Amino acid sequence: MRNFFLALTTVLLTVACSDRAPGHADPAPATDHAEPAAEDSHESDTEHAIYWDYGDAAGPTKWGTLSPDFALCDEGRQQSPIDLSVAVANDKEVEVRRNFQPVKVHISYQESTVSLLDNGHTIQVSFDEGNTIDVGNKKFALVQYHFHAPSEHTMDGKHFPMEVHFVHTTESEELAVVGVLIEQGEHNAAFDPVWGILPREPGESRVLEGQDVDLDALVPQSSGAFRYEGSLTTPPCSEGVRWFVRLEPIALSAGQIATFTGIFNNNNRPVQPRNDRELVIDTPTYIE
Repeated sequence: MRNFFLALTTVLLTVACSDRAPGHADPAPATDHAEPAAEDSHESDTEHAIYWDYGDAAGPTKWGTLSPDFALCDEGRQQSPIDLSVAVANDKEVEVRRNFQPVKVHISYQESTVSLLDNGHTIQVSFDEGNTIDVGNKKFALVQYHFHAPSEHTMDGKHFPMEVHFVHTTESEELAVVGVLIEQGEHNAAFDPVWGILPREPGESRVLEGQDVDLDALVPQSSGAFRYEGSLTTPPCSEGVRWFVRLEPIALSAGQIATFTGIFNNNNRPVQPRNDRELVIDTPTYIE
């Protein structure tokens, strides 16, 4: 089972591939940039050969043309991220429904030993087994979390400085992502263990030794969530992903945000059309 979760770390790239931040070496072209083994283990040979990023030539507007496997990036009707507000589709307002067919979600995170990877797109933090969320009667296991700067989802058209995605999967490879928006505020000590050892070169990995990460401290416990059906936010932009974006943001200090954006910046896919999807607001009682 553990090997299954490790093999999933690439397909779970809700991680947006990014331009490297100023002063950080750009990822080399695909023929020169060695990908981490954990990612290679899940990609097909075709996917492994395809280079994509957030620049002009291979960025989000070009993803769908880079490979037939990436066609959903252009053609999909349930793409992520989206704007989390009342949207307009087909020349009419689309209602944001509160408490519409609420889904009971129970988060069961524990202190965990983690490893960090600069995968060329973001900083990915991976875990031992044991952290799960229950969505209705289905259990999803946490595989990794990662960061985007600025946020991928927007609120009334406005980006937050950062966003973190907690990526979960079932044994049948169904995906659920808990998104948390990050605003600038006070120093957040819960991030110190990870922030202190952030890898800074593509392919570089670190293991957090002698400390556990309290995941509960990273997710607002009293907040409800925006819920909608979406996709991965990076190629191949696969759909059928259950998204839960928490209503309440968390805060990082200006210095903590600068630490991440000094490594990655602009690693966010632009918002996608909501089309006729329902955007549901689950109240804070959706968490037990």
